[in-house]
Amino acid sequence: MNSSTTDAAALRERALAALLAARDRTTLLTSCVEDSELMAQHSPLMSPLVWDLAHIGNQEEQWLLRAVAGRDAMRPEIDSLYDAFEHPRAERPSLPLLAPAEARGYAAEVRGRALDVLEKTPLHGTPLTDAGFAFGMIAQHEQQHDETMLITHQLRSGPTALTAPDPEPGPPFTGPSEVLVPGGPFTMGTSTEPWALDNERPAHRRLVPPFFIDTTPVTNAAYQRFIDDGGYEEIRWWSPAGWAMVRRNGLRAPLFWRREGGQWLRRHFGTVEPVPADEPVLHVSWYEADAYARWAGRRLPSEEEWEKAARHDPVTDRSLRYPWGDADPTPEHANLGQRHLRPAPAGSYPAGESPYGVRQLIGDVWEWTSSDFLPYPGFAAFPYREYSDVFFGGDYKVLRGGAFSVDAVACRGTFRNWDHPVRRQIFSGFRTARDAAPTESPEPEVS
Repeated sequence: MNSSTTDAAALRERALAALLAARDRTTLLTSCVEDSELMAQHSPLMSPLVWDLAHIGNQEEQWLLRAVAGRDAMRPEIDSLYDAFEHPRAERPSLPLLAPAEARGYAAEVRGRALDVLEKTPLHGTPLTDAGFAFGMIAQHEQQHDETMLITHQLRSGPTALTAPDPEPGPPFTGPSEVLVPGGPFTMGTSTEPWALDNERPAHRRLVPPFFIDTTPVTNAAYQRFIDDGGYEEIRWWSPAGWAMVRRNGLRAPLFWRREGGQWLRRHFGTVEPVPADEPVLHVSWYEADAYARWAGRRLPSEEEWEKAARHDPVTDRSLRYPWGDADPTPEHANLGQRHLRPAPAGSYPAGESPYGVRQLIGDVWEWTSSDFLPYPGFAAFPYREYSDVFFGGDYKVLRGGAFSVDAVACRGTFRNWDHPVRRQIFSGFRTARDAAPTESPEPEVS
């Protein structure tokens, strides 16, 4: 067997594993509740779970069966029902959606045919098939909707439907509270990652002045100090739009928090628990993250600062795939893939540390940055404008790093997420940064 045959077999195996892992997770998320709950809309911010299920199948049919294999449409009459741009989430319950059994059957039939296409299609020769891109894109798409469905599970009322073990406890983190990232250029984005999406491309050089960045994400305990100091009552910490959001909605804490009996509690996947002090704060909007940073005398990192802290190796001047290097994530590196249903304590995963000593840049919580969602120089939409291009320049802020809810196939050092700055239902947290003089040293270690 020659090397090209071996490479093709490895690509096919990788694509198959990614597709099967995504479908296993989809099945878990849609089989743990009654069909009536699949049909219900648990929040106007989210689709009914059954819509996501059939949409996953429809996207797979359109790209793998029609675009790659050139086959006729199986159910052309449902394309418009599952077009995310044609129907806002709040309207989807009123559509003539496929019932749960029919949606499951449709997704399963598409998957059976798609696996046949994967087995027979050369993974080279066209932009869609090179390195198995279309199969990787579909696996990422399904995992992104799995994360969306996990958000719906957090929003739904009623008893717990999902369980998972907590992250393994490690020793308390005693490292420095922030690290210095020296000024200078680095390579941002990628032109070589085979399954990278269009907004991650192309690789290009960025010059970044020196800055300090938090070693770990901001914790619940730190965020409580902001609350206790009247953070939600002081207009001076908030942008005008953020202050308007606070006043309009009467906000006093992150989403799902409530004060009771002298302590903060939160609702977490159907249970109520004391807010864990050492976990990264979760379910905060960009406006809340920005206000906290101002209160702390700091700021949110820019997208390029975040990526330099995560990927740049100052010894080799090379940008790594992940903070720890080029190897795919393992459970020792990061909290990914719904393996746990919560972030690990701040300072966890020393094996996942970046060359600068920053921890938990991948997994645990999505991290808000200060940056608007914009294209990189030389951006080209592929394979369709609606993935990224139509969102550029709008009211969107970039999030980086992924969360416990994100599968590794849809998370890497170059991966870019974006959302409206008001969003709180997503698994979002943040870390802060500050400017640094070229000769400045980091603060001493925390005790």
